[in-house]
Amino acid sequence: MPRCDMRMLYTDPTPSHPTPMSQVPAAAPSSAWTARSALHFVLLFGVVSLFADFAYEGARGVNGPFLGLLGASGFAVGVIAGAGELLGYTLRLLSGRAADRTRLYWPITICGYLVQMLAVPALALAGNWQGAAALIILERAGKAIRKPATGVMLAGAGERIGRGWAFGLYEGLDQLGALLGPLLVALVLIRQHENYRLAFAWLGIPALITMLLVLTARLRYARAGTIQHHTASAADGGYPPAFWWYLAGAGLVGFGFADYPLIAFHFTRSGSVDAVWVPLLYAAAMAAGGAASLLFGKLYDRSGLIVLVPLTLLVAAFPPLVFFGHFNAALLGALLWGIGLGVHESVMSAAVAGMVPSRRLGSAYGLFTAIFGLAWFAGSATLGALYDVSITATVAVAVAAQLLALPPLLVAARKLRGA
Repeated sequence: MPRCDMRMLYTDPTPSHPTPMSQVPAAAPSSAWTARSALHFVLLFGVVSLFADFAYEGARGVNGPFLGLLGASGFAVGVIAGAGELLGYTLRLLSGRAADRTRLYWPITICGYLVQMLAVPALALAGNWQGAAALIILERAGKAIRKPATGVMLAGAGERIGRGWAFGLYEGLDQLGALLGPLLVALVLIRQHENYRLAFAWLGIPALITMLLVLTARLRYARAGTIQHHTASAADGGYPPAFWWYLAGAGLVGFGFADYPLIAFHFTRSGSVDAVWVPLLYAAAMAAGGAASLLFGKLYDRSGLIVLVPLTLLVAAFPPLVFFGHFNAALLGALLWGIGLGVHESVMSAAVAGMVPSRRLGSAYGLFTAIFGLAWFAGSATLGALYDVSITATVAVAVAAQLLALPPLLVAARKLRGA
């Protein structure tokens, strides 16, 4: 893993007078933000995420079949996907705390992108499924390093334009990249007779562009890393009850959310989807997720967390569609899967930012996503193991977990409304 100097490009925050907690929202904006500059920052960082997703989502769309080609079993694919998410989420507990304590938001962000963008094209050199698995997990670790710090900076800007809209815009551009990456991979696979290694090598181009853009963003918006924090208040001793109820609901969603490598593995093994169509269905899922994140970001700003309840009920239909259906049903299931993933990721970031004070936001992101990651890993491993025994049991567990998430999400929404 490349060495990251956490002092790199560090700009010492300009001292400011604290504002009483009763006069500001939970995550106060930096004094450097105006509505115009906040919007421009969100858009620029969304473009950074676009090219990053172009690279790593292009790879993730075919990681399952690639691992299978190298000799991995369905259980191994499920465990690898789950282990990547486990590390990717639990590592955020440490990186989030580091961001809060050091306030080195930009250096942490840049280091995370560097690790992640190096791991993706390196898959072209993997000689066995164990080596490929290590790189897949390393890519998840890079995202984990940067994610809490990035979230804090976006939350500060989002205070000016609406957190739901800010994270929705960011996620929409993010998902656009997740659409383009699999399309490029599909094109390479079609023209080069399913040459996965060449496809991974091509993804080095958007990976390089990502690094150039994130450095440009750092130079253009250096003060995005200067977060205005507040003095502690009596109510700042812990996270509110709504946080824990929301975490319980999100954890159940994560447990039942079959990762795409397992879905792609099923498509190719069952023959329900031809190999060249697997990344195209993933691209379609990402497009649906991006469009839905924009819509639900706006709805979250207007209605709050309650918007996740009907969405979760709808998304619970994806497991039988992708695991039991033929091409048309698999396509619909993939679209629902993408919508669920995109909306939960964008609303999750906005909701957590609205629950805790800015001085603890990095740690809150880290804690929330660490527990979410544990649930995702447990679910991925369970679903992967069940798949090798019974596809029906796999679908039943995935659907049940999604439905069980509805009550805690309802409680969280009501507590936030009553706060």
